[in-house]
Amino acid sequence: MDQIVGCAAYADGRRQRDLAIDDAGAAAIGGDKFVWIGLHEPDEALLRQVQRQFHLHDLAIEDALAAHQRPKMDVYGDSVFIVLHTAQRVDHLIEVGETHVFLGKGYLVTVRHGDSASYAEVRARCEAAPKMLRRGVDFVLYSLMDFIVDNYTPAVEAIENEVEAMEDSGLGHSFERKQIERIYETKRDLLTLRRVVAPLIDVTTRLMRYDVTIVDRDTHPYFRDVHDHVVRVLETIDSLRELLSTALEANLLVASVQQNEVTKKLAGWAAILAVPTAVAGIYGMNFQFMPELQSRWGYPAVLFSIVAICGYLYYRFKRSGWF
Repeated sequence: MDQIVGCAAYADGRRQRDLAIDDAGAAAIGGDKFVWIGLHEPDEALLRQVQRQFHLHDLAIEDALAAHQRPKMDVYGDSVFIVLHTAQRVDHLIEVGETHVFLGKGYLVTVRHGDSASYAEVRARCEAAPKMLRRGVDFVLYSLMDFIVDNYTPAVEAIENEVEAMEDSGLGHSFERKQIERIYETKRDLLTLRRVVAPLIDVTTRLMRYDVTIVDRDTHPYFRDVHDHVVRVLETIDSLRELLSTALEANLLVASVQQNEVTKKLAGWAAILAVPTAVAGIYGMNFQFMPELQSRWGYPAVLFSIVAICGYLYYRFKRSGWF
């Protein structure tokens, strides 16, 4: 796949022309004129080429080369470096990608790594709104972050539907082994999503601070909207984790109650069977002189006594709810 996904100059909210990387620095003027570069898993030579065009900080370039960074925002003078994580659910698995954003006066560079969706839709959406695109790189950054955060929702909703199904099945009967394994897999997926989403609270908060001068104050309401979406997604993730834990605890209680019922039945039958066992044990001692051995009605009387006592015990256990 081509490392350079797109490199174009924009002015007055409209795309002017495509550029070569070597010409991008000269075209980055600022205001409503800016350059938007999209890269996908670039090698060091290409990143160093972009660095020379926009005088990017060495530490930011090192992070972009190494990838596997936690979501964060670093300010280097008049430029900003942001790490964002994408997440999508494919075949019941959470696939996480990574996007690095270099933002400065007159330029925005995105670097994608891993399982990350293409941002062609973001570019098309921005180009379809020239009035908003006149705001410059601020609006592009907002559109990019809004796209990433919105893509968390389908993954969270899919997990939410599964959690509700697990909760309903867990209250009726105890979970099977596969269901318990699925619960722990789902909790792991939710933890992965939380690690992706939670740091964005700090990122969006910092973008709305007045000391980040690269972001225009007029754009703060848009980042506040992204912040609200992040908070909502994070709250849903936390509630789903709590719901899974509650469902598992409820299922353990159901299993414990069922086990107690079985134990009571076994204990009741053991008590009933203890009566004939005790009587048979006494008369099996083979002594010569024992009561009723010579009686004509001794044997029927003993059997009747055993049945009567066992029947009475069964009646009492039945009334007590043991059977």
